[in-house]
Amino acid sequence: MERVLITGITGGQGQLIAQHLLASGRGEYRVYGVDRKPWPGRPREIRMTVADVGTRKFEDVVRRVKPDCVVHLASVRHFRVHPAVRHEVNVVGTKSLIDFAVEHGVGQIIVNSSSYVYGALPDNPYYMDESFPLSVSRTYPDVRDLAEMDMVATAALWQHPEVAIAVIRPVNVLGARVNSAIGKYLRREYVPTVIGFNPMLQFIHEDDLARAFATAIRSRARGVFNVAGAGALPLHAAIPRIGGTALPVPEIVLRTMVRTMFQWGLYPFPPGAIDFAKYQCTLDDSRFRETTGFEPEHSLAETFDDAHL
Repeated sequence: MERVLITGITGGQGQLIAQHLLASGRGEYRVYGVDRKPWPGRPREIRMTVADVGTRKFEDVVRRVKPDCVVHLASVRHFRVHPAVRHEVNVVGTKSLIDFAVEHGVGQIIVNSSSYVYGALPDNPYYMDESFPLSVSRTYPDVRDLAEMDMVATAALWQHPEVAIAVIRPVNVLGARVNSAIGKYLRREYVPTVIGFNPMLQFIHEDDLARAFATAIRSRARGVFNVAGAGALPLHAAIPRIGGTALPVPEIVLRTMVRTMFQWGLYPFPPGAIDFAKYQCTLDDSRFRETTGFEPEHSLAETFDDAHL
């Protein structure tokens, strides 16, 4: 059996990847997990350790398990922690994980990044491939650590050619189990938008993203890959598909409102996120499809239908 170690396994996406490997691997995979919290009711086939990535306890897990592949999902994506903590977990933790994995002979590492690292900017083209610069820090400094985490993993590609390292940059993820930023935004009763702007958005079903990770493992994909679902649609068309109502607001009013509500803990996103409601951040995913043969199974309609669950 191939041993796969998943960090951040108790999150919705981690659970889906683990269960997909067990269900579709025909006995090929033995799945291990590491997370900061336990997974009550986890499948008995999955062996799990409670630990922080980057600590000696995590290194002990890598040494003991001797995984063939490490799937790294353990990152902080919310904004209710200090920026220094986000940097420590996302950037320093990723660097430590790669160092531990290389030292102990892990042959494959897959790091979960995000389409957000490209940034939402007025001069973004249709569609950005993996060579496009990571510009999110220019307008959205709150997520600088995600771009830095991505760059740490990308640099390791060239530093460690003996390891099959893949950096996955998925578009907006929707589903019943994944607590994504886009899901939080679209599920509000009234969804604030910027008057005069209606950017195109891409989506991928949570099950398709789990399949994408499994496909990357099987194909031993090496490189940086955009991963997208079955299609795209404008923001104002996406909002009613989830059940909300668009609330167009002048930009200066919206930024002031979001900044105040975020500071008071009444809104989950800082004002820098507004740019993703103004400008497109659409990706060319042809490299991943051509390299691995991946094709999403869920249509855009099915993706939105399942986001209601």
